[in-house]
Order: sequence, then C-alpha cells, then structure tokens
Amino acid sequence: MKPVVVGAFAAIAVHLFGSVASGQKPITIVAAENFYGEVAKDIGGPHVSVANILSNPNQDPHLFEADPSTARLVSRADIAIENGASYDPWMNRLLAASPNPHRTAIVAADLLGRKAGDDPHLWYDPATMPALAKALATDLARRDPANADAYRDRLEAFTISLRPLTAKIAELRSAHAGTAVSATEPVFGYMARALGLDMHNHRFQLATMNDTEPSPSAMAMFENDLRTRAVKALLYNSQVTNDTTKRLLNIATSSGVPVVGVSETMPAGGNYVTWMIGQLEALQAALGEGAK
Repeated sequence: MKPVVVGAFAAIAVHLFGSVASGQKPITIVAAENFYGEVAKDIGGPHVSVANILSNPNQDPHLFEADPSTARLVSRADIAIENGASYDPWMNRLLAASPNPHRTAIVAADLLGRKAGDDPHLWYDPATMPALAKALATDLARRDPANADAYRDRLEAFTISLRPLTAKIAELRSAHAGTAVSATEPVFGYMARALGLDMHNHRFQLATMNDTEPSPSAMAMFENDLRTRAVKALLYNSQVTNDTTKRLLNIATSSGVPVVGVSETMPAGGNYVTWMIGQLEALQAALGEGAK
C-alpha cells in the first residue's frame, strides 16, 4: 500500500488546557496516538497542552507518514509519548531530527519491557495505561514541583477511573475463558489474553499486520474455522483491511459467526475506558449469541 501523508490540520487534534501558572506557558505534550494523549490530559489537567498526532479512526495508522507541520510540533514538545515496539517508528525519526536535552520521551513499550518484534498493540494490554500514567505524573512533578500534589491526585483519580474496565475484563474472563475466537489482525491480542480467550489463526493475523500475503494453508485454516463455526466470534479490525480480510468478513457473516469490530485509534466523543468497555460489551454480546 502507498503511505498516506496527512497534514497537521487533518491528523493532529490539539487541546489546550491553560497554563502552569499565571504568565507561564503550559507544559507541552505531543502524543503519537490519541489514547496516550488522553492519559496525558487526565494527568496534566490545566497545567499542560496536549497534541495528538494519530486521531482519525478511519485511517490505517500503519500507513502514516509525518509532514513538516508534525515535525515542528514534535520539535517544540517538552514531553513526547510514543507507543514503540516498531509501531510508530516515524516518531523516533522526528525526535532524532530535533535533539533536545530537556525533552522527555516516554515510550509505552519500554515501560512494559516490550521490544521490536513483540505485538505492538500495547494499549489493549491492561497494564499499559497505569504504567504510562505513573511515568507521566512522575515527569510532570519533576518539571513542575509546585503542582506535584495535583499530579499525584490526578494519577489517583485516573487509576480509579480504570476500575470499571478492570471489572468488565474480570466478568468476561469468568464467563468465557477458553472460548475460541479469531481475528483478522492482532490488534486485540493482549486483551484476548487478559480475557483468557483461545485465539486462532495467528499466522494470518501477522500477515495482515505486515501487509503480506497469508499462506494458502493459513487462509484455508481460517476459512474452515469460520465455515464450521469452530470459533465463536471474529474480531475485525476496520482500520486495516484488504480484499482477503473482507472475504473472511463475508464468510463469517454467511456462516453465522458474530463479528466484533475493533480499532487501533480511539474514536472521538469518548475516552479510553468507554472505548475499551464498548468493544468488550460487543464481544460479550457476540459470545453470548455464539454460545451453544
């Protein structure tokens, strides 16, 4: 596929939340992905300004290429947040092009000990956002010690806000651990493991993610799982599609396998918790429908 170059006005959603103190500039934070930017907003509150680079749920994030406006935004940031694990390598290039000893780069993959070659969809790992929030609160308190108590309080509030998601994960795991499911792309992988699901067709998912052709045997196995209803739901990444994934979607529909849409970018109008819970509730309904 041809990479998509998205201009700043189309790709970057900027939210300003006031200043650290009267007459002072806010701490500027740039997040490669909008769900990380939301955490930054929650922890920083009125003392930060946050810009999100990837915020369009209709765009394939694997095809993104930064333009000069994005480069300027990153060069001026006090804190830069990226996913890492080779998911957003363009962010590393932008940071390297504008060295700044006072800038902090927070890499989600580093916080979790993940590396290139691991599943990069870290925001579906329930451990990611707590680790990121803690790292942000620590760095903000270092930069702005006068408001350290506020950052600590907002970290505590954020941690509490995750409880409904934790409860929903536990609910689904209790009811559906061991249930066989499949997916067109491994975006939901960490969450599937947290739920105890039996994920089928890993080879096919990796091929989709890497924009390569799946082997005939991987394709045949996937189709058979759907036609025989050996899997109880198909997790369909609506942002990373091609003719092959659409074919599988049609087979699932005609075979009566429930389809659950998942995405790589947080939709507008909600937050991380409501986004995750919405997908989990859709999966819960699908597994209920597909149960024998």
